[in-house]
Amino acid sequence: MKTDLSARGTKVLRATLVGISALAVVGPALVVANAPTIVHVSKRVKLPPGRVVPQAEVPEVEPVKFVDLSPEDARAFNATIPFSTDPNPAARPFRFAGGPEDLARATDCMAAGILYEAGDDTLGERAVAQVVLNRLRHPAFPKTVCGVVFEGQDRSTGCQFSFSCDGAIARWHPTDDAWRRAREVATAALGGAVFKPVGYATHYHTDWVVPYWQSSLDKIAAVETHLFFRWSGWWGTPPAFGRHPETVEPVIAQLAELSDAHKTGAVLAEANAALAEASIAMGFSAAADTASTAVTPLDNDTIFVTLPRNQNADGLTALAAQACGDRPFCRYMAWTDGTKTATAIPLEPAQTAALSFSYLRDRASNYERSLWNCRQFKRTDPTQCMVARAAMTAVPPPPAVAPNAPELNGVRRKPNAVPPPTTVTPTSPAPITK
Repeated sequence: MKTDLSARGTKVLRATLVGISALAVVGPALVVANAPTIVHVSKRVKLPPGRVVPQAEVPEVEPVKFVDLSPEDARAFNATIPFSTDPNPAARPFRFAGGPEDLARATDCMAAGILYEAGDDTLGERAVAQVVLNRLRHPAFPKTVCGVVFEGQDRSTGCQFSFSCDGAIARWHPTDDAWRRAREVATAALGGAVFKPVGYATHYHTDWVVPYWQSSLDKIAAVETHLFFRWSGWWGTPPAFGRHPETVEPVIAQLAELSDAHKTGAVLAEANAALAEASIAMGFSAAADTASTAVTPLDNDTIFVTLPRNQNADGLTALAAQACGDRPFCRYMAWTDGTKTATAIPLEPAQTAALSFSYLRDRASNYERSLWNCRQFKRTDPTQCMVARAAMTAVPPPPAVAPNAPELNGVRRKPNAVPPPTTVTPTSPAPITK
């Protein structure tokens, strides 16, 4: 019996010694393998002190400027910035409320933005689309999808999305399949799809750059090589994103080659702008709730009008013809909002945007045409609808800049991903690396 106990004790002791020996070997190896990464930034990074903007003050969208760092140093610095520990709720679904033409323009603006910023990569495109929608609902940014995506497009150093002012659209055209996929993502985003990981982020950048605005925002998410941020304090919380966007989308001249909606819109804008100039018409000066109105022609051929309330759309052409009388040439323009009725030429943008009805007669050319603002007066024939000139102004494409110019927005394509204009066969911008 004692012999058996002794043998058993020997076995237990031997097993214990073997285990200790194994730990002595494996333990240090595990420590080395899982040692924390130590990052070194060879160049000192000095960002402005962070500031939490109070609720009473709408935060300013700072100009996009990057710290002078190599990609390696930028990645090292970004790795030292911790993620916010505050909740990161998903954004509310967004559904576009404008008409078919405006939806088509918004879809193609969104598609261009996500494709040129993220590349032909669905995950990256969904993340960028969510940021566009978040900006759309935030009072610090433009009120339309196209306005957000092409903000600052007319300034080579002022755009918020770099592709819109660095000549990328002229240098590279996506394949039909890439454009189709981007439009599918855009359609989903404008139809209520939510990309939850980025929450209410309004800013983002690749991990190989460090923008100066970073110090005033909270880092909340990473999607592959891209980092997403929201404003610190109240302006980064869900209640700050309660603005109702506009439903009239502008025409973007840069997209005419990619988008039928913007190409057609640009043509209509030019035609209707010409008609608007020609039909700057008369103003009725009586109270808006009266059925009849006094006519005060601006000159012998032009008349401005303030229409009575509940005006019947079908009677407007007859009303205009009666006001023009026997004039062989007559320009007539009417508003339902008396505060917008013009009194002089040229019209202010707000006056043109609020225009309700226009009529032009030129008997020498055998020409007579009426156009209605179909957001105010429903028409079954879309050719009778005017395009609000203020909302449809086509902005000329910005001049191309040198290919090595600094990128200006958060999600930045990899260096040299877009070839210079002299390249014969352009290549696609690099997608977000998985």
